[in-house]
Amino acid sequence: MPGRRYGDRLGGMDSDTRTVNVWLNDYPFPGFLDPVREAARTFNAAHPGHEVVIHGHDFRTMPSKVARAVEQGEPPDVAEYLYTSTQLALDTLGADGERLFTPIGRALGDRTEVLGEPVLVGDVVPAARDYFRIGGEQWALPPTASTVVLYADTGLLKAAGIEALPRTWQELETACRAVTALPDGPAQGVAWPNHVWFLLQAVAQQGGLIADRDNGRSGRAEKIDLASPEVLAWVTWWDRLQRDGLYRYSGKRSDWNSCFEAFGSGQAAFLLSSSVDAARLIAQGRENGRTVRVGRMPYNDEVSFAGNMIGGDGLWLRSGLGPATSDTALAFMQHMVKPEKAAQWHRQNNRLPITRSSVALLDEQGWFRENPDLRVATEQLDEADGSPAALGPLLGDFAGIQKEITQAMHDVLAEGADPVVRFGDATGRAQALLDAYNAGCEGPPRRTPANLKVGW
Repeated sequence: MPGRRYGDRLGGMDSDTRTVNVWLNDYPFPGFLDPVREAARTFNAAHPGHEVVIHGHDFRTMPSKVARAVEQGEPPDVAEYLYTSTQLALDTLGADGERLFTPIGRALGDRTEVLGEPVLVGDVVPAARDYFRIGGEQWALPPTASTVVLYADTGLLKAAGIEALPRTWQELETACRAVTALPDGPAQGVAWPNHVWFLLQAVAQQGGLIADRDNGRSGRAEKIDLASPEVLAWVTWWDRLQRDGLYRYSGKRSDWNSCFEAFGSGQAAFLLSSSVDAARLIAQGRENGRTVRVGRMPYNDEVSFAGNMIGGDGLWLRSGLGPATSDTALAFMQHMVKPEKAAQWHRQNNRLPITRSSVALLDEQGWFRENPDLRVATEQLDEADGSPAALGPLLGDFAGIQKEITQAMHDVLAEGADPVVRFGDATGRAQALLDAYNAGCEGPPRRTPANLKVGW
Protein backbone atom coordinates (compact mmCIF):
# COMPACT_ATOMS: atom_id res chain seq x y z
CA MET A 1 0.00 0.00 0.00
CA PRO A 2 1.83 3.17 -1.14
CA GLY A 3 2.91 5.63 1.48
CA ARG A 4 2.02 3.33 4.38
CA ARG A 5 4.08 3.73 7.52
CA TYR A 6 1.71 2.07 9.95
CA GLY A 7 4.44 0.54 12.08
CA ASP A 8 6.04 3.94 12.66
CA ARG A 9 2.79 5.22 14.17
CA LEU A 10 1.99 2.46 16.65
CA GLY A 11 1.62 3.84 20.13
CA GLY A 12 0.93 7.34 18.85
CA MET A 13 4.30 7.86 17.16
CA ASP A 14 4.62 9.63 13.82
CA SER A 15 7.03 9.10 10.97
CA ASP A 16 8.72 12.06 9.31
CA THR A 17 6.31 11.86 6.36
CA ARG A 18 2.71 12.54 7.26
CA THR A 19 1.10 10.06 4.89
CA VAL A 20 -2.62 9.45 5.33
CA ASN A 21 -4.39 6.63 3.53
CA VAL A 22 -8.03 7.48 2.87
CA TRP A 23 -10.42 4.70 1.83
CA LEU A 24 -13.51 6.03 0.07
CA ASN A 25 -16.67 4.46 -1.27
CA ASP A 26 -16.52 4.32 -5.04
CA TYR A 27 -19.93 4.12 -6.69
CA PRO A 28 -20.57 2.88 -10.24
CA PHE A 29 -20.76 6.30 -11.85
CA PRO A 30 -18.15 7.60 -14.32
CA GLY A 31 -15.49 9.64 -12.60
CA PHE A 32 -17.27 9.49 -9.26
CA LEU A 33 -14.14 10.03 -7.16
CA ASP A 34 -12.50 12.53 -9.51
CA PRO A 35 -13.46 15.58 -7.40
CA VAL A 36 -11.99 13.95 -4.29
CA ARG A 37 -8.79 12.97 -6.05
CA GLU A 38 -8.50 16.61 -7.14
CA ALA A 39 -9.09 17.70 -3.53
CA ALA A 40 -6.25 15.41 -2.45
CA ARG A 41 -4.01 16.95 -5.10
CA THR A 42 -4.72 20.51 -3.99
CA PHE A 43 -4.37 19.56 -0.33
CA ASN A 44 -0.99 17.90 -0.91
CA ALA A 45 0.20 20.91 -2.90
CA ALA A 46 -0.87 23.29 -0.15
CA HIS A 47 0.71 21.22 2.63
CA PRO A 48 4.25 20.10 1.78
CA GLY A 49 5.31 17.14 3.89
CA HIS A 50 1.72 15.92 4.19
CA GLU A 51 0.49 13.35 1.69
CA VAL A 52 -3.08 12.13 1.31
CA VAL A 53 -3.49 8.96 -0.76
CA ILE A 54 -6.99 8.08 -2.02
CA HIS A 55 -8.10 4.45 -2.37
CA GLY A 56 -11.52 3.65 -3.87
CA HIS A 57 -13.48 0.60 -2.69
CA ASP A 58 -16.92 -0.82 -3.37
CA PHE A 59 -19.26 0.53 -0.66
CA ARG A 60 -20.74 -2.94 -0.21
CA THR A 61 -17.41 -4.44 0.83
CA MET A 62 -15.86 -1.51 2.72
CA PRO A 63 -16.62 -2.76 6.27
CA SER A 64 -15.26 -6.25 5.58
CA LYS A 65 -12.17 -4.86 3.85
CA VAL A 66 -11.45 -2.60 6.80
CA ALA A 67 -11.82 -5.50 9.24
CA ARG A 68 -9.50 -7.61 7.11
CA ALA A 69 -6.98 -4.75 6.98
CA VAL A 70 -7.00 -4.62 10.78
CA GLU A 71 -6.14 -8.33 10.91
CA GLN A 72 -3.28 -7.70 8.49
CA GLY A 73 -1.98 -4.72 10.48
CA GLU A 74 -2.76 -2.27 7.66
CA PRO A 75 -5.97 -0.38 8.59
CA PRO A 76 -6.77 2.86 6.75
CA ASP A 77 -6.36 6.17 8.55
CA VAL A 78 -9.72 7.41 7.27
CA ALA A 79 -12.52 5.15 6.03
CA GLU A 80 -15.87 6.04 4.50
CA TYR A 81 -18.94 3.99 5.46
CA LEU A 82 -22.40 4.08 3.92
CA TYR A 83 -24.88 5.62 6.37
CA THR A 84 -26.65 2.31 7.01
CA SER A 85 -23.26 0.85 8.01
CA THR A 86 -22.80 3.31 10.87
CA GLN A 87 -23.30 0.69 13.59
CA LEU A 88 -20.71 -1.50 11.84
CA ALA A 89 -18.21 1.36 12.02
CA LEU A 90 -18.96 1.87 15.71
CA ASP A 91 -18.49 -1.83 16.46
CA THR A 92 -15.36 -2.53 14.40
CA LEU A 93 -12.39 -3.06 16.71
CA GLY A 94 -8.70 -2.42 16.24
CA ALA A 95 -5.85 -4.80 16.99
CA ASP A 96 -5.90 -3.65 20.63
CA GLY A 97 -9.51 -4.75 21.10
CA GLU A 98 -10.75 -1.16 21.38
CA ARG A 99 -12.87 0.74 18.86
CA LEU A 100 -11.03 1.22 15.59
CA PHE A 101 -12.48 4.70 15.11
CA THR A 102 -12.54 7.73 17.37
CA PRO A 103 -15.08 10.60 17.30
CA ILE A 104 -13.86 13.40 15.07
CA GLY A 105 -15.45 15.92 17.41
CA ARG A 106 -13.23 14.69 20.23
CA ALA A 107 -10.15 14.78 17.98
CA LEU A 108 -10.91 18.32 16.85
CA GLY A 109 -11.72 19.66 20.29
CA ASP A 110 -12.47 23.37 20.26
CA ARG A 111 -10.07 24.18 17.43
CA THR A 112 -11.27 26.45 14.64
CA GLU A 113 -8.61 25.32 12.18
CA VAL A 114 -6.25 22.40 11.59
CA LEU A 115 -3.07 22.98 9.59
CA GLY A 116 -4.62 26.24 8.45
CA GLU A 117 -7.76 24.50 7.15
CA PRO A 118 -10.92 26.02 8.73
CA VAL A 119 -12.93 23.51 10.76
CA LEU A 120 -16.24 23.21 8.90
CA VAL A 121 -18.08 20.52 10.83
CA GLY A 122 -20.42 23.12 12.29
CA ASP A 123 -21.17 24.41 8.78
CA VAL A 124 -22.43 21.04 7.55
CA VAL A 125 -26.17 20.79 6.79
CA PRO A 126 -27.62 19.74 10.19
CA ALA A 127 -29.65 16.77 8.94
CA ALA A 128 -26.48 15.27 7.45
CA ARG A 129 -24.06 16.27 10.21
CA ASP A 130 -26.28 15.08 13.04
CA TYR A 131 -26.93 11.69 11.50
CA PHE A 132 -23.40 10.93 12.67
CA ARG A 133 -23.82 12.57 16.06
CA ILE A 134 -24.28 9.64 18.42
CA GLY A 135 -24.39 9.61 22.20
CA GLY A 136 -23.64 13.32 22.23
CA GLU A 137 -20.46 13.06 20.13
CA GLN A 138 -19.71 13.79 16.48
CA TRP A 139 -18.32 10.50 15.21
CA ALA A 140 -17.98 11.08 11.49
CA LEU A 141 -18.07 13.82 8.87
CA PRO A 142 -20.41 13.45 5.88
CA PRO A 143 -18.72 14.68 2.69
CA THR A 144 -21.93 14.26 0.68
CA ALA A 145 -25.59 13.45 1.20
CA SER A 146 -28.86 12.83 -0.62
CA THR A 147 -32.52 12.33 0.21
CA VAL A 148 -35.73 11.17 -1.48
CA VAL A 149 -37.64 13.64 -3.65
CA LEU A 150 -40.60 13.58 -6.03
CA TYR A 151 -40.22 13.84 -9.81
CA ALA A 152 -43.18 14.89 -11.93
CA ASP A 153 -44.03 15.04 -15.61
CA THR A 154 -45.59 18.50 -15.70
CA GLY A 155 -47.10 17.96 -19.14
CA LEU A 156 -49.32 15.20 -17.77
CA LEU A 157 -50.15 17.30 -14.73
CA LYS A 158 -51.19 20.23 -16.89
CA ALA A 159 -53.37 17.99 -19.04
CA ALA A 160 -55.09 16.75 -15.87
CA GLY A 161 -55.62 20.27 -14.55
CA ILE A 162 -53.10 19.95 -11.72
CA GLU A 163 -51.41 23.27 -11.11
CA ALA A 164 -48.95 22.42 -8.28
CA LEU A 165 -46.83 19.44 -7.42
CA PRO A 166 -48.46 17.33 -4.70
CA ARG A 167 -46.97 17.77 -1.23
CA THR A 168 -48.93 15.22 0.82
CA TRP A 169 -49.91 11.58 0.46
CA GLN A 170 -53.52 12.58 -0.18
CA GLU A 171 -52.55 15.17 -2.79
CA LEU A 172 -50.37 12.62 -4.57
CA GLU A 173 -53.15 10.05 -4.54
CA THR A 174 -55.61 12.60 -5.93
CA ALA A 175 -53.14 13.63 -8.64
CA CYS A 176 -52.54 10.00 -9.60
CA ARG A 177 -56.27 9.45 -10.03
CA ALA A 178 -56.51 12.54 -12.22
CA VAL A 179 -53.64 11.67 -14.58
CA THR A 180 -54.63 8.01 -14.96
CA ALA A 181 -58.17 9.13 -15.87
CA LEU A 182 -56.87 11.04 -18.92
CA PRO A 183 -57.90 9.47 -22.27
CA ASP A 184 -54.26 8.89 -23.17
CA GLY A 185 -52.98 9.00 -19.63
CA PRO A 186 -50.28 6.82 -18.06
CA ALA A 187 -51.01 3.28 -16.96
CA GLN A 188 -50.13 4.15 -13.35
CA GLY A 189 -49.74 7.38 -11.49
CA VAL A 190 -46.52 6.84 -9.53
CA ALA A 191 -43.57 4.48 -9.27
CA TRP A 192 -40.83 3.88 -6.74
CA PRO A 193 -38.81 0.75 -5.94
CA ASN A 194 -39.61 -1.57 -3.06
CA HIS A 195 -36.56 -0.43 -1.13
CA VAL A 196 -36.23 0.14 2.61
CA TRP A 197 -35.09 3.77 2.20
CA PHE A 198 -38.61 4.90 1.31
CA LEU A 199 -40.15 3.26 4.36
CA LEU A 200 -37.48 4.76 6.62
CA GLN A 201 -38.13 8.19 5.11
CA ALA A 202 -41.89 7.91 5.62
CA VAL A 203 -41.50 6.80 9.25
CA ALA A 204 -39.03 9.65 9.91
CA GLN A 205 -41.44 12.18 8.39
CA GLN A 206 -44.15 11.04 10.82
CA GLY A 207 -41.88 11.25 13.85
CA GLY A 208 -41.85 7.49 14.34
CA LEU A 209 -39.04 5.40 15.81
CA ILE A 210 -37.86 2.08 14.42
CA ALA A 211 -35.83 1.14 17.51
CA ASP A 212 -35.49 1.86 21.22
CA ARG A 213 -32.89 4.11 22.86
CA ASP A 214 -33.81 7.01 20.63
CA ASN A 215 -33.48 4.99 17.45
CA GLY A 216 -30.15 3.63 18.69
CA ARG A 217 -28.73 7.13 19.15
CA SER A 218 -28.48 7.31 22.94
CA GLY A 219 -27.28 3.72 23.30
CA ARG A 220 -27.13 0.43 21.42
CA ALA A 221 -30.55 -0.41 19.95
CA GLU A 222 -31.93 -3.58 21.54
CA LYS A 223 -35.59 -3.56 20.48
CA ILE A 224 -37.02 -3.03 17.01
CA ASP A 225 -40.58 -2.30 15.92
CA LEU A 226 -41.61 -2.73 12.30
CA ALA A 227 -45.33 -2.74 13.07
CA SER A 228 -45.64 0.71 14.63
CA PRO A 229 -48.51 3.04 13.67
CA GLU A 230 -46.09 5.06 11.52
CA VAL A 231 -44.84 2.00 9.63
CA LEU A 232 -48.34 0.64 9.09
CA ALA A 233 -49.70 4.02 7.97
CA TRP A 234 -47.14 4.08 5.14
CA VAL A 235 -47.50 0.39 4.27
CA THR A 236 -51.31 0.43 4.14
CA TRP A 237 -51.37 3.62 2.06
CA TRP A 238 -48.79 2.15 -0.32
CA ASP A 239 -50.81 -1.06 -0.55
CA ARG A 240 -53.99 0.87 -1.33
CA LEU A 241 -52.29 2.73 -4.15
CA GLN A 242 -51.23 -0.62 -5.59
CA ARG A 243 -54.70 -2.17 -5.27
CA ASP A 244 -56.32 0.89 -6.85
CA GLY A 245 -54.01 0.72 -9.86
CA LEU A 246 -52.24 3.98 -9.01
CA TYR A 247 -48.82 2.60 -8.03
CA ARG A 248 -46.62 0.61 -10.38
CA TYR A 249 -44.82 -2.40 -8.88
CA SER A 250 -42.68 -4.57 -11.13
CA GLY A 251 -42.88 -7.49 -8.71
CA LYS A 252 -39.15 -7.32 -7.99
CA ARG A 253 -37.50 -6.01 -4.83
CA SER A 254 -35.20 -2.97 -5.16
CA ASP A 255 -36.00 -2.71 -8.88
CA TRP A 256 -34.91 0.86 -9.56
CA ASN A 257 -34.50 0.44 -13.32
CA SER A 258 -38.11 -0.47 -14.02
CA CYS A 259 -39.21 2.65 -12.16
CA PHE A 260 -36.89 4.86 -14.21
CA GLU A 261 -38.16 3.21 -17.39
CA ALA A 262 -41.81 3.69 -16.42
CA PHE A 263 -41.31 7.36 -15.64
CA GLY A 264 -39.05 8.00 -18.61
CA SER A 265 -41.49 6.43 -21.05
CA GLY A 266 -44.56 8.20 -19.68
CA GLN A 267 -46.08 5.09 -18.10
CA ALA A 268 -46.04 6.88 -14.74
CA ALA A 269 -46.56 10.59 -14.13
CA PHE A 270 -44.62 10.63 -10.86
CA LEU A 271 -41.48 8.99 -9.53
CA LEU A 272 -40.01 8.86 -6.04
CA SER A 273 -36.25 8.50 -6.16
CA SER A 274 -32.97 9.86 -4.87
CA SER A 275 -32.14 13.53 -5.22
CA VAL A 276 -28.95 12.32 -6.93
CA ASP A 277 -31.07 11.52 -10.01
CA ALA A 278 -32.36 15.08 -10.48
CA ALA A 279 -30.02 16.47 -13.13
CA ARG A 280 -30.15 13.26 -15.17
CA LEU A 281 -33.94 12.92 -15.11
CA ILE A 282 -34.47 16.59 -15.95
CA ALA A 283 -32.06 16.31 -18.89
CA GLN A 284 -33.63 13.09 -20.16
CA GLY A 285 -37.07 14.66 -20.00
CA ARG A 286 -35.84 17.65 -21.99
CA GLU A 287 -34.35 15.35 -24.63
CA ASN A 288 -37.73 13.61 -24.97
CA GLY A 289 -39.72 16.84 -25.20
CA ARG A 290 -41.01 16.61 -21.62
CA THR A 291 -40.64 18.91 -18.63
CA VAL A 292 -39.59 17.19 -15.41
CA ARG A 293 -39.90 19.08 -12.15
CA VAL A 294 -38.68 18.20 -8.66
CA GLY A 295 -40.73 18.47 -5.48
CA ARG A 296 -40.42 17.37 -1.89
CA MET A 297 -41.24 13.80 -0.93
CA PRO A 298 -44.97 13.79 -0.08
CA TYR A 299 -45.75 13.37 3.63
CA ASN A 300 -48.64 12.26 5.81
CA ASP A 301 -50.42 15.48 6.77
CA GLU A 302 -52.59 13.68 9.35
CA VAL A 303 -49.66 13.82 11.79
CA SER A 304 -47.01 16.41 12.64
CA PHE A 305 -44.11 16.53 10.18
CA ALA A 306 -40.69 15.73 11.73
CA GLY A 307 -38.48 15.74 8.66
CA ASN A 308 -36.73 13.67 6.05
CA MET A 309 -33.55 11.72 6.70
CA ILE A 310 -30.43 11.49 4.58
CA GLY A 311 -28.71 8.92 2.47
CA GLY A 312 -24.98 9.19 2.05
CA ASP A 313 -21.66 8.41 3.69
CA GLY A 314 -19.54 9.34 6.68
CA LEU A 315 -15.76 9.77 7.02
CA TRP A 316 -14.38 7.96 10.07
CA LEU A 317 -11.02 8.70 11.74
CA ARG A 318 -8.87 5.83 13.01
CA SER A 319 -7.97 6.02 16.66
CA GLY A 320 -4.39 5.74 17.90
CA LEU A 321 -2.84 7.91 15.22
CA GLY A 322 -0.04 10.22 16.29
CA PRO A 323 -1.05 13.88 16.67
CA ALA A 324 0.55 15.03 13.41
CA THR A 325 -0.94 12.21 11.35
CA SER A 326 -4.34 12.69 12.97
CA ASP A 327 -4.18 16.40 12.15
CA THR A 328 -3.31 15.65 8.53
CA ALA A 329 -6.39 13.43 8.29
CA LEU A 330 -8.64 15.95 10.04
CA ALA A 331 -7.34 18.81 7.90
CA PHE A 332 -8.02 16.88 4.72
CA MET A 333 -11.58 16.18 5.84
CA GLN A 334 -12.13 19.92 6.21
CA HIS A 335 -10.44 20.54 2.85
CA MET A 336 -12.84 18.10 1.19
CA VAL A 337 -15.90 20.11 2.26
CA LYS A 338 -14.57 23.62 1.64
CA PRO A 339 -17.21 25.68 -0.18
CA GLU A 340 -15.60 25.44 -3.62
CA LYS A 341 -14.96 21.70 -3.21
CA ALA A 342 -18.47 20.89 -2.00
CA ALA A 343 -19.98 23.05 -4.73
CA GLN A 344 -17.93 21.25 -7.38
CA TRP A 345 -18.97 17.87 -5.99
CA HIS A 346 -22.61 18.95 -6.30
CA ARG A 347 -22.16 20.24 -9.83
CA GLN A 348 -20.38 17.11 -11.01
CA ASN A 349 -22.16 14.31 -9.13
CA ASN A 350 -25.39 16.02 -8.03
CA ARG A 351 -24.80 15.17 -4.39
CA LEU A 352 -26.17 17.81 -2.06
CA PRO A 353 -23.88 20.76 -1.34
CA ILE A 354 -22.97 19.57 2.14
CA THR A 355 -22.27 22.89 3.88
CA ARG A 356 -24.19 26.10 4.31
CA SER A 357 -21.29 28.03 2.81
CA SER A 358 -21.29 25.85 -0.33
CA VAL A 359 -25.02 26.50 -0.76
CA ALA A 360 -24.34 30.22 -0.39
CA LEU A 361 -21.53 30.01 -2.96
CA LEU A 362 -23.79 28.29 -5.48
CA ASP A 363 -26.39 30.97 -4.85
CA GLU A 364 -23.82 33.70 -5.47
CA GLN A 365 -22.78 32.01 -8.70
CA GLY A 366 -26.40 31.89 -9.90
CA TRP A 367 -26.43 28.10 -10.03
CA PHE A 368 -29.73 27.64 -8.22
CA ARG A 369 -31.32 30.52 -10.11
CA GLU A 370 -30.57 28.58 -13.29
CA ASN A 371 -31.35 25.18 -11.73
CA PRO A 372 -34.03 25.73 -9.06
CA ASP A 373 -35.06 22.06 -9.00
CA LEU A 374 -31.61 21.10 -7.76
CA ARG A 375 -32.16 23.03 -4.54
CA VAL A 376 -35.34 21.20 -3.50
CA ALA A 377 -33.53 18.41 -1.64
CA THR A 378 -31.48 20.85 0.46
CA GLU A 379 -34.60 22.83 1.34
CA GLN A 380 -36.40 19.62 2.27
CA LEU A 381 -33.66 18.55 4.67
CA ASP A 382 -33.64 22.03 6.20
CA GLU A 383 -37.20 21.42 7.43
CA ALA A 384 -36.18 18.46 9.62
CA ASP A 385 -36.55 19.00 13.37
CA GLY A 386 -33.35 17.17 14.34
CA SER A 387 -35.17 14.58 16.46
CA PRO A 388 -34.01 10.95 16.66
CA ALA A 389 -37.01 10.09 14.49
CA ALA A 390 -36.07 12.53 11.73
CA LEU A 391 -32.42 11.45 11.82
CA GLY A 392 -33.33 7.78 11.31
CA PRO A 393 -32.30 4.57 13.06
CA LEU A 394 -28.88 3.06 13.81
CA LEU A 395 -29.06 -0.73 13.88
CA GLY A 396 -26.84 -3.76 13.96
CA ASP A 397 -27.26 -6.11 10.99
CA PHE A 398 -29.07 -3.35 9.13
CA ALA A 399 -28.53 -5.30 5.90
CA GLY A 400 -30.45 -8.30 7.20
CA ILE A 401 -33.18 -6.12 8.65
CA GLN A 402 -33.55 -4.27 5.33
CA LYS A 403 -34.04 -7.61 3.61
CA GLU A 404 -36.81 -8.53 6.05
CA ILE A 405 -38.57 -5.20 5.44
CA THR A 406 -38.44 -5.41 1.63
CA GLN A 407 -39.59 -9.04 1.68
CA ALA A 408 -42.51 -8.15 3.93
CA MET A 409 -43.51 -5.30 1.61
CA HIS A 410 -43.23 -7.60 -1.40
CA ASP A 411 -45.56 -10.09 0.26
CA VAL A 412 -48.09 -7.32 0.89
CA LEU A 413 -47.93 -5.91 -2.65
CA ALA A 414 -47.51 -9.08 -4.68
CA GLU A 415 -49.06 -11.80 -2.50
CA GLY A 416 -51.84 -9.89 -0.77
CA ALA A 417 -50.48 -10.46 2.73
CA ASP A 418 -52.18 -8.58 5.55
CA PRO A 419 -49.91 -5.62 6.45
CA VAL A 420 -50.46 -5.89 10.22
CA VAL A 421 -49.79 -9.61 10.34
CA ARG A 422 -46.89 -9.59 7.89
CA PHE A 423 -45.04 -6.67 9.48
CA GLY A 424 -45.63 -8.16 12.92
CA ASP A 425 -43.87 -11.28 11.65
CA ALA A 426 -41.12 -9.12 10.14
CA THR A 427 -40.59 -7.50 13.55
CA GLY A 428 -39.95 -10.91 15.11
CA ARG A 429 -37.50 -11.88 12.38
CA ALA A 430 -35.69 -8.55 12.56
CA GLN A 431 -35.50 -8.76 16.36
CA ALA A 432 -33.79 -12.15 16.08
CA LEU A 433 -31.21 -10.65 13.69
CA LEU A 434 -30.60 -7.69 16.00
CA ASP A 435 -30.26 -9.94 19.05
CA ALA A 436 -27.75 -12.17 17.28
CA TYR A 437 -25.73 -9.18 16.11
CA ASN A 438 -25.61 -7.58 19.54
CA ALA A 439 -24.67 -10.83 21.26
CA GLY A 440 -21.87 -11.33 18.77
CA CYS A 441 -20.43 -7.86 19.43
CA GLU A 442 -20.79 -7.52 23.16
CA GLY A 443 -19.04 -10.71 24.21
CA PRO A 444 -17.18 -11.22 26.40
CA PRO A 445 -14.81 -10.79 24.80
CA ARG A 446 -15.90 -7.82 22.66
CA ARG A 447 -15.27 -8.47 19.00
CA THR A 448 -15.82 -7.02 15.56
CA PRO A 449 -19.17 -8.12 14.08
CA ALA A 450 -18.96 -11.38 12.18
CA ASN A 451 -21.62 -10.17 9.75
CA LEU A 452 -20.33 -7.08 7.93
CA LYS A 453 -22.79 -7.08 5.05
CA VAL A 454 -23.98 -3.76 3.69
CA GLY A 455 -27.55 -3.33 2.48
CA TRP A 456 -28.74 -1.09 -0.32
